[in-house]
Amino acid sequence: MSMLLYLIPVALFLGLLGLGAFLWALRSNQFEDLDGAAQRILYDEDGPAPR
Repeated sequence: MSMLLYLIPVALFLGLLGLGAFLWALRSNQFEDLDGAAQRILYDEDGPAPR
């Protein structure tokens, strides 16, 4: 039972840390262009990208 007194605050802290990291990623526009990176790998660096 005494171990729960340590584990519950640690779990809450890690959850808040994960939530903070997710909110930071949202604010810094990490999730804006998900398809762009997937398509960018298909283009050759030597020539212009086809449209």
